[in-house]
Amino acid sequence: MTTPLKVVITDYEYETLRWEEEAAAQMGAELIKCHCQTEQELIEATWDADAILVQYANITSNVMDHMKKCRAIVRYGVGLDCIDLNAATEHGIMVGNIPDYGLEDIADHAIALMLTCARKIVELNQAVREGTWDYKLAKPLFRLRGKTLGLVGFGRIARMVADKARMFGLEVIAFDPYIEDTTAVSWQVSRADLDTVLRSADILSLHAPVTRETFHLINDQAFAKMKRNCILVNTARGALVDEMALINALNTAQIAGAGLDVSEQEPMNPKNELLNMPNVVITPHSAWYTEEAQQSLQQQAAQEIIRALSGERLLNLANPAVITKM
Repeated sequence: MTTPLKVVITDYEYETLRWEEEAAAQMGAELIKCHCQTEQELIEATWDADAILVQYANITSNVMDHMKKCRAIVRYGVGLDCIDLNAATEHGIMVGNIPDYGLEDIADHAIALMLTCARKIVELNQAVREGTWDYKLAKPLFRLRGKTLGLVGFGRIARMVADKARMFGLEVIAFDPYIEDTTAVSWQVSRADLDTVLRSADILSLHAPVTRETFHLINDQAFAKMKRNCILVNTARGALVDEMALINALNTAQIAGAGLDVSEQEPMNPKNELLNMPNVVITPHSAWYTEEAQQSLQQQAAQEIIRALSGERLLNLANPAVITKM
């Protein structure tokens, strides 16, 4: 007797799972919806799964050790830091992500944080609500045209940001050791080393993944090189920035402000000093979100599950070395 296929969603925060349900039904698979919070709960939920969908749950090597027949783990999102890729490869499990569901939305959000911080919108709005009508509270305020936007990382989102930023008259420079000069030229962006970007930027926007090389890339040494009027924008990953160094840089006026959609700890600790700084704008890792982006994310994830259960290679396979293990 053939064992029925089983798809497990380890955790999710979506109002509907219609696309996942349709994909499972198409493959004749049972869809199990969970809200796992501990490693043991993950083990119990996934040990007999054929495929797994993950939003935030941490899929460790130990969790995978208990999996008997899993073919694929698909992440709702881009980052894969919650999945042990090496362990998945050793276990013969394909790992996939959805790298392009909300690129435009994240780029828009980065620009929104830049404008909000540069124009001191939040500070002025709060002052007005508290009964103070005085533009001088925004001093000093600087025109964007002619200023320099420095990009750390120059992938697809950063390229969209560069296009949008030029509309405001910003000059754009970028640090990315993995692109060619011709790529930067084709996007009308000047390529530079990290030190040059740090020293030149009036706005510094982060668009890099977290790796051994980029963890806490923006630290005390980096802040010491930045302009005092510089605004830091991070819509990528919280771990790119040493938060204690950021707090110190803001307290000592080494930089002018920050617009953050991500943090080292999410949700943020209510005691985090950044929450009480008037020159810091914080959003709850929401840059990716629009109704269109969320639908695209779920639809693409569901399609990856269909591929996995059909014995096909994932479209966005993050660990191609796994093919030799299957």
